[in-house]
Amino acid sequence: MDASPRVRAPEFQGRAWLNTGGQDLRLADLRGKLTILDFWTFCCVNCLHVLDELRPLEEKYGDVLVVIGVHSPKFEHERDAAAVVAAVERYGVHHPVLDDPELKTWQQYAAKAWPTLCVIDPEGYVVATMAGEGHAEGLARLLDELIEVHEAKGTLHRGGGPYVPPAEPTTTLRFPGKAVALASGNLLVSDSARHSLVELAADGETVLSRIGSGERGRSDGPADRATFSEPQGLCLLPEHVAGIAGYDMVVADTVNHLLRGVRLATGEVTTVAGTGRQWRSTVDDHSHDALSIDLSSPWDLAWYDDRVIIAMAGIHQLWWFDPVKRTVGTYAGTTVEALRDGPLPDVWMAQPSGLSVASDGTRLWIADSETSAVRYVEDGVMQTAVGQGLFDFGHVDGPAADALLQHPLGVCALPDGSVLVADTYNGAVRRFDPQTGLVSTVARDLAEPSDLVLTSDGSVLVVESAAHRLTRLAPGALTAAGATTVDGDRHRVERPPTDLAPGEVTLDVIFTPAPGQKLDETFGPSTRLEVSASPPELLLDGLGVTTDLSRRLVINTGVSAGVLQVTAQAATCDVDEEHAACHLTRQDWGVPVRVTADGLNRLPLILRGLDA
Repeated sequence: MDASPRVRAPEFQGRAWLNTGGQDLRLADLRGKLTILDFWTFCCVNCLHVLDELRPLEEKYGDVLVVIGVHSPKFEHERDAAAVVAAVERYGVHHPVLDDPELKTWQQYAAKAWPTLCVIDPEGYVVATMAGEGHAEGLARLLDELIEVHEAKGTLHRGGGPYVPPAEPTTTLRFPGKAVALASGNLLVSDSARHSLVELAADGETVLSRIGSGERGRSDGPADRATFSEPQGLCLLPEHVAGIAGYDMVVADTVNHLLRGVRLATGEVTTVAGTGRQWRSTVDDHSHDALSIDLSSPWDLAWYDDRVIIAMAGIHQLWWFDPVKRTVGTYAGTTVEALRDGPLPDVWMAQPSGLSVASDGTRLWIADSETSAVRYVEDGVMQTAVGQGLFDFGHVDGPAADALLQHPLGVCALPDGSVLVADTYNGAVRRFDPQTGLVSTVARDLAEPSDLVLTSDGSVLVVESAAHRLTRLAPGALTAAGATTVDGDRHRVERPPTDLAPGEVTLDVIFTPAPGQKLDETFGPSTRLEVSASPPELLLDGLGVTTDLSRRLVINTGVSAGVLQVTAQAATCDVDEEHAACHLTRQDWGVPVRVTADGLNRLPLILRGLDA
């Protein structure tokens, strides 16, 4: 192994430990084990990707490896202790989790991005830090090297870890995600944490049938044997399209990165789009064979513009799927995680998670969750109705330009032209009226509402995800007269800022290829760095895209604070292998900075490696 700086791992600090049977863990309890700290927050789809990447490592190295999740919140709702407990169950986190609402351990380990991984060796030293996702292969190689070294030194201890599973829940549904009304009047619900679909009677409670075995998997077949992995969005196909395609409904099989087709009469499930691999490529404007292309966490679906539109939350885009031609392609977004309107496809989005089409078919409404925004597409242009960006959120009604949401996951277009919003982290249903330009609150005190369903009789059901049920709204709440106006809290993401000196600052993105890999320039430059700033005046020089991971920035003395948006990626391939595998590591940072005379003149960001 290459020599690494000997950095002693800081002690854990936080509010509480989950999945330990009530035990508080200290670093001393992990001595003799390899430890991966996973700094995550449950709103972040990239963090959810890392949870899935870690599962095979936890299984393979179970007798020597301990994974510790450090929950480090972005949104105010994510500071709620009960919400963290629910998220750990919802996403199948089967390792200890430290609840760190004040970001104390985050600061101790100098994390600057969600997700961040830190590897601690059996002697208690940090040996690697990695930002972003896509590190599973590199981690496996590093773990193999560490095992060899520490077995030889006698410092590696094999055996069980500190994970203690919680009690098994008994509710009928478990963290349902999305729902759709069927022609029969019944409802079909994605029972996400039970990896299946459930048909309910019109009362929203009586279970009629289940599609999927309930086990996590990706098998096609009959209703009782097919498997999903945390399914979310559902889209009924028009009858004439369903007749040609051979199935009635498309399902966003989110964690499998697939679209699945379902015959409602039999419950038969078939894969219709995706390879099962997560998308790690470059954006193009071509159509692709649906079964040959990788997807990334499809979260919701809607029939619009004569195609299935996919909210591709994992890469901040909308894609389209044609079930007749069996092709897919990109529809909107560039993969940059931010808020920018304009003609399609050159817009910026941030985890689009909910879709709904206006009754006249002209407008596609979008819940853009990480920007806490409601947006829409009409005539090939995307506009923002409500929302201000990645870092501003709250519960404020009134004129749309001033209104604030908090991580909405669902939208529902109403016949009068207004749209209801599942304002998930506020526990509310909100209403935006394009005619008046006003936002109001329809219902409050809900448990993480994630979707809304308009039924044939004109009533609305809320998928109350963290309460594991569907809830019917009062009819009068759907009108402007039935809504209320809330002037609640305004929040801004407040991570500890990095103090930078005015004038010249060197930005260094640190990237060391994983053991057994090298930078790969087969398809062009192996690295890419893009820098922008908010406000733009923060930077006098250094904006734009280059292929060098180090860059000279010039900080404006006339701006006191702001956010640096940094996107870096590096392409690697396996060394000395006949059919070398290729890997792409990418991460977006939003770095809050404060400009001060005694600030730093170097800003290091770790993509993979360890900053000395």
